Amino acid sequence: QVQLVESGGGLVQAGGSLRLSCAASGRTFSRYAMGWFRQAPGKEREFVAAISWSGGTTKFSSSVKGRFTISRDNAKNTVYLQMNSLKPEDTAVYSCAAAYFRTPSVRDDEYDYWGQGTQVTVSS
Repeated sequence: QVQLVESGGGLVQAGGSLRLSCAASGRTFSRYAMGWFRQAPGKEREFVAAISWSGGTTKFSSSVKGRFTISRDNAKNTVYLQMNSLKPEDTAVYSCAAAYFRTPSVRDDEYDYWGQGTQVTVSS
């Protein structure tokens, strides 16, 4: 069992930056691929970024590629999402997810555990 807790969301102006963190419980964090997803009001949940257990492989959606980076610190059981050049269309609830012994995936049904999410609001 893994529990995930996101933090770092908030209100930021367009063009600004935020760093989200996702802290995981448990001793086997390094066995999980981690992903970030987001859901805006009235929209489907969408993939944002994912990272392999080692951090050696990352994936990004086309809408955030070049603006967002994903990283992890296995010693701290934490995964990060650095978001730069934020746009109003990035406004959403951002959730992290963990996939046990899987390669990083863009599919939400391949993740085993989810956090509650953190709100990111980008004003124009």
